[in-house]
Amino acid sequence: MQSQPIPSLDIDRLRADTPGCQDSLFMNSAGASLMPQPVVTAMQEYLQQEIQLGGYEVERLRISQTTRFYDETARLLNTHPSNIAYAYSATDATIQVLSAIPFRAGDTILTTTNDYVSNQLAFLSMQQRLGIRLLRINDLPNGDLDLTHLEELIRAHRPVLIAITHIPTNSGLVLPAEEVGRLCRQYDVWYLLDAAQSTGQLPLDVTLLQADFLVATGRKFLRGPRNTGFLYVSDRVLEAGLSPLFIDRRGATWTGPDAFTLQPNARRFEPQEVSLLHVGLTEAIRYANQVGIEAIRGQNQRLMRRLRTGLEQLDGINRLDWGSHQGNILTFNTSRQPLPALEAALRQGRVVFTAQYPSSALIDFQRKGIDWLIRLSPHYFNTLAEMDEVVDLMAHILR
Repeated sequence: MQSQPIPSLDIDRLRADTPGCQDSLFMNSAGASLMPQPVVTAMQEYLQQEIQLGGYEVERLRISQTTRFYDETARLLNTHPSNIAYAYSATDATIQVLSAIPFRAGDTILTTTNDYVSNQLAFLSMQQRLGIRLLRINDLPNGDLDLTHLEELIRAHRPVLIAITHIPTNSGLVLPAEEVGRLCRQYDVWYLLDAAQSTGQLPLDVTLLQADFLVATGRKFLRGPRNTGFLYVSDRVLEAGLSPLFIDRRGATWTGPDAFTLQPNARRFEPQEVSLLHVGLTEAIRYANQVGIEAIRGQNQRLMRRLRTGLEQLDGINRLDWGSHQGNILTFNTSRQPLPALEAALRQGRVVFTAQYPSSALIDFQRKGIDWLIRLSPHYFNTLAEMDEVVDLMAHILR
C-alpha cells in the first residue's frame, strides 16, 4: 500500500496568526507555546464583556457557547462530548482521577521510570499515606518501554492502575500508548494516560488508545492559555460509577440533606468556575482542529528531522533522546560550555528554550549521568530556516 501524502500548511498564514514568533526563535512549545491570535481575541472579548456585566451574567449569556468546548475536544480525540470534562490543568485532572479510584492499602500502581514529576509525587504521597505499592516498568536498552516486563508485573501484582506519560517532559521519547492500552484491557486494569505533551502535536484517538482516563493541558502544543486542561473519561469508568472524592457543585446536584446525584457524564469531574480561560482553551482546540492534526504532525516531522540532523553533525553535542519513536522534543547537553554560558549565548541568539535539572526527571537524569539539559521543542508554526538558524547558532557557540 502506498503511503498517503502529508498535508501541507499555509505557514505564512499560521505565522501571521502568531505574533510572538516574529521576534524570536521560539523552541518552547513543550513548556508553554505561543497562543494564536484567535485565542487571544476570544479571551479579550470575554474579559471586556465581564468588565461590563460581571462573570455570572456573561456565563449565562454564553451558556450555549460553553458546549463548543465539549464538541471540539471530542472531535480532537474521536469520542463523544459526554466523555469530556474541563480541568484547570493536566495535574488537576490527574488528582481528580486518583481520588476517584477506591485504592486500599496494598494496592499496586504501575508507572514508568520517566513519568511526569507531578504524577510521581502524587503516587509517592499515596504510597506514604495510603500504603499503596508503586512499581516502575523497566526500559529496554534503547530506552523503549519493556512491554514484556509490563505484562510480567501485571500478572505478578494485579495492579489497580497503570499510569504512563505518553511523551515525557525531559526527552523526545514517545511511549507505546496503544500497546499499553491493549494490555490494560486484556487484564482489566484501569489505564491513565498523561497526554500533556502529545495533545496538539500527534493524533490521539481514544478508541485506539483504550485509555480509561486521558489528561491534557492547554498551554503546551495545544497552544491554549495556562491554567487550563481537560480530562477524557471512558464509558467504562462512567458505568462503574467512579467519581472524584471531592465533588464540585458542577459535578453533582444536592438532592437532600444527606444525598446528592452525580452528573451522568464526565462533567462529574469538573470544577465550578468557567472563565475567559475556558473560552481560550475552546478556541485553541478549535484552531488545532481547523488546521488539522495530521497536517500539524507532518510539519512537525519535517522540522524535527531538520533540527535533529543538523545538531547530530556538530561535534560536542550530547544528544539525550532515547527510544525508537520520538516527537517534538529534542534534548542535549555539552561539555564544551557550562550551562550558564550556554543559556546566555542561546538567549542572546533570540532562542526561547527550557533548561531542565534532575528534580524534573530524577531517574532518567541519573541513568544518563547528567545534571542538566537543554530542551528544544519547535512546533508547526516554526520554519525549516529557523531550524537551520538554531543549528548555526549552536555551531558558533561550540567553537
